[in-house]
Amino acid sequence: MKFLVFGDVHEDTKKIAALVKRAKQDDVEFIICVGDISTFGTGLKYVLNKFNKIGKPFYVIPGNHEEKTLHDVIKDYENCHYLHENAQKVGKYIFLGYGGGGFAQEDKQFRKVSREWYGKYNGNKNLILVTHMPPFGCKLDKLEMGHVGSKDYVKFIKRITPKMVLCGHLHENEGVVEKINGITMLNPGREGKVIELP
Repeated sequence: MKFLVFGDVHEDTKKIAALVKRAKQDDVEFIICVGDISTFGTGLKYVLNKFNKIGKPFYVIPGNHEEKTLHDVIKDYENCHYLHENAQKVGKYIFLGYGGGGFAQEDKQFRKVSREWYGKYNGNKNLILVTHMPPFGCKLDKLEMGHVGSKDYVKFIKRITPKMVLCGHLHENEGVVEKINGITMLNPGREGKVIELP
């Protein structure tokens, strides 16, 4: 299984063109965006249209720049799928998506959703968590002021031990990869990363 993951392009036409080209050249099976494809909704339809035209599934969660808007417009694009608060099975893997947020370290709605996921998927060794914010206390959420990620995500990750965590939000940490307790955590950034899984 091969897919492209990216985030935080904020409607940057050059970055989007490069990602579309890469998805085609690398012949990925699907594409995932970890949020912030627009700037508070501006350019959202443009970006969705570009990825829709590739003809492969495009799974996207909202960032802190397009939460409600993305939900409202995505249904107009047949290859684009809203992953926020949803689980998507692709091959043997299950992608759990949760977007939005800013710098809140606790999220009551995520706790509710994660309890449902835990009930359904606990014990599954092929889970991939897709979030906009990074989890708390790792290289992906470290800024000069300290760690700014989600403590609720950390609790869930410790309970369910996904194979991988894909996140974005912090442009300062684009491309950062960290492995903790066998879990690969990655901020693919605007350049994106092609990931191959068995």
